[in-house]
Amino acid sequence: MSLLTPDSGLLFWMILSFGIVLVILSKYGFPVIVKAIEDRKAYIEGSLETARKANEQLANIQKEGERILAEAKEKQNAILKQAMAEKENIIEEAREKAAATANLQLQEATRRIREEKEKAIREVRAEITDLSIAIAEKVMEDKIGKDKSQEAIINRLLDEMSFNKS
Repeated sequence: MSLLTPDSGLLFWMILSFGIVLVILSKYGFPVIVKAIEDRKAYIEGSLETARKANEQLANIQKEGERILAEAKEKQNAILKQAMAEKENIIEEAREKAAATANLQLQEATRRIREEKEKAIREVRAEITDLSIAIAEKVMEDKIGKDKSQEAIINRLLDEMSFNKS
């Protein structure tokens, strides 16, 4: 018997056993294998669909995150602008209050100076009046008839009064 040319009996039994195995496999084995392959195919397709949806959701989440970040930056900028405007308003109000206070203090100081000046003028006038009366009394007492002697007495009295006051 040669391996390359088998006998016809051996060939018959090989074909018959192959046919029986083929029938048994086609009836019981292939449906199970095909079902397992189809299940595996469905599982892979489901996994691919789930992965695609997950990628879409991730892309949407990234877009949403970028949008939220952009909104936050816009709000931050708006808040900063508002804070700067408030700062400027507060500074301006403080300047106006300081200027108003300084103006009031200046007016009060001017009023006090004016009052002190008027008081000093009144005091000087009163003193001049007192001096004039005192000089007139002295002149009347002495009853001097000469002009030069009256001037000398007035000057002497003025000198005495200025020494007495200081």
